[in-house]
Amino acid sequence: MLRILFRRLAKALLWFAAGSFVLVLVLRWVPPPATALMVERKIESWIDGEPIDLQRDWVAWEQIASPLKVAVVAGEDQKFAEHWGFDVAAIQAAIAHNERGGSLRGASTLSQQVAKNLFLWSGRSYLRKGLEAWFTALIELLWSKQRILEVYLNSVEWDDGVFGAQAAARHHFNTTAANLSTQQASYLAAVLPNPRRWSASSPGSYIARRAGWIRQQMRQLGGDSYLTALEGKP
Repeated sequence: MLRILFRRLAKALLWFAAGSFVLVLVLRWVPPPATALMVERKIESWIDGEPIDLQRDWVAWEQIASPLKVAVVAGEDQKFAEHWGFDVAAIQAAIAHNERGGSLRGASTLSQQVAKNLFLWSGRSYLRKGLEAWFTALIELLWSKQRILEVYLNSVEWDDGVFGAQAAARHHFNTTAANLSTQQASYLAAVLPNPRRWSASSPGSYIARRAGWIRQQMRQLGGDSYLTALEGKP
């Protein structure tokens, strides 16, 4: 009986590994039609009895303003171009901080956030973290850094039900993703730790200060020259 169960479990794991590999490979070229987080938001609205209108319009890399690309990296993952999906130093620092108590600190890279938003549910279970690590590794193996950032910018939530750069630009600034200014981009990046609590279009003093810090980091990263180097990475 144990041997049968083991063989079935091994077979299921092999099918899962093969299926997830093919799925991630296809999404290297095909825009994801939706994300797991979008499905989760829809289910939450049904449970709460509060209808939600999900907003998302996929736009290609070339149709996203350069300042937004750099701002997100500056605010969320400055080692994005260097790591292979996991920022070990940031993870160790977050663990040490959380062990001391107080507010929890995360250390997710952009690649990890793409894996979580695209394929997984919210939560902090070991199972979800393990699956997140698996999908992050696949994404880093099969996608370019440019593709990872492109999918992130088209999938991240910027307000309740507002997903992706195009919907966020319209919702917050009545413009398009291609026409976002440096200041607007910095405000969008500044709210990403909690976009359902903070507003890019009506920022408080904390978000204004964080946006100013992000603009400073954007200059230190090199602005457009950073993107030129990123686009050349496999």
